[in-house]
Amino acid sequence: MSLKRRFREILEGFTPPFWVANTTELFERLAYYAATAVLAVYLNERLGFSTELTGWMMGIFGFVVWFLPVLGGALADRFGFRRALLFAYAVMTAGYFLLGSLESPWMRSARHALGDKGLVLAVLMIPALGPAVVKPCVAGTTARASAESVRSMGYSIYYTIVNVGGLLGPVVAWLVRKRWGLGMADVFRVASLSVFLMFIVTLIFFREPRQPGEQQVLSVREALGNMFEVLANFRFVLFLLIWSSFYVVFWQEFISAPLFLRTFVSPHADFDLVLAVDPGVVICCQIVVSYLTRRIAAFPAMTLGLVITSLSWVCLAVHPSMAAAIVGFAILALGEVTQSARYYEYISRLAPSGQQGLYMGYAFLPIAVGYLIAGPLGGWLLHYFGNVLGRPQQMWWAVAAVGLAGAALMVVYNRIFKPGEVSK
Repeated sequence: MSLKRRFREILEGFTPPFWVANTTELFERLAYYAATAVLAVYLNERLGFSTELTGWMMGIFGFVVWFLPVLGGALADRFGFRRALLFAYAVMTAGYFLLGSLESPWMRSARHALGDKGLVLAVLMIPALGPAVVKPCVAGTTARASAESVRSMGYSIYYTIVNVGGLLGPVVAWLVRKRWGLGMADVFRVASLSVFLMFIVTLIFFREPRQPGEQQVLSVREALGNMFEVLANFRFVLFLLIWSSFYVVFWQEFISAPLFLRTFVSPHADFDLVLAVDPGVVICCQIVVSYLTRRIAAFPAMTLGLVITSLSWVCLAVHPSMAAAIVGFAILALGEVTQSARYYEYISRLAPSGQQGLYMGYAFLPIAVGYLIAGPLGGWLLHYFGNVLGRPQQMWWAVAAVGLAGAALMVVYNRIFKPGEVSK
């Protein structure tokens, strides 16, 4: 096929809903990663929560963000992508605004009635609901609004946009907090404005994508039934639990690393700007790493990615500094791109015949479980090694050990349960 013909095929292969949905996804991810970049420090420094409580709050928030898409997808299918996106962006607009208003005088009565812990946890749950709906909507729109000949490219565009949002979010947080001279709470207000604008864009420009011959969608009750069906597969659940160790290690980037840099490296550390290193490396190296690891089977590639990610934290253990954090986050990103695509390949081989689609829907559960564990663990490690022992950099040896233990369990699992061999 000529280059000109391929270019025309690409232009004609995507209908307008594809571009509208992915544009809103860019700004939603920007808002999410801007807010997440400063959230741990905001809870600890501005609201006065301990490192342990901050870790718990972060863990619960991340768990909800990554677990609820199981049901969010069913709701989106039942009520339509347009209405679901409008709902999600409205909820996130309110949620981020309330997060940025927790120190405002008009919130004092609510803080007094619910207590700081209860109020903050309740407010955190509001913006956490949004991604649960946005993710399946944008992914579903990419499928429905892309011709078969360009669908794989459509998902590549979607994945790239997610990473661009992940890159821009921390940069915007840094600009708001440092360059524009605004407070940390204003980062959440900017995030609120970003998703509000996407509410307007969706309201005006987004039209429900349709394809002929679509099957009847699942109800929420059926989605819950499928969840129990998947969780009854012992081998699959065991793998998900073991693979959660990757995200226990990975999510420390947003949980304990900002607190560590701010508390034990420099009180003026640009912790949010450093978080842009990971998505930047992912964008630059995804194709190269995929090419270099193309001959490695899925399971060894995943295990290698876990090992690389785990060892990335050794940089801060050996030399706690901003430079070490930059190098460490770059290595962490290489571990991420080494395993990311191969993970979904492996999940498809674990699924029983005829149930690949169902099982792929639960591929992100380790992300949620990992976040839930990473939050309390990161907060406790930071407190124990920093405040109790007075040797904060040693916590990163413990983080690396968790990941290496997960890699060892992966090897054991693979020797017992071969890829594609599942319980019937």
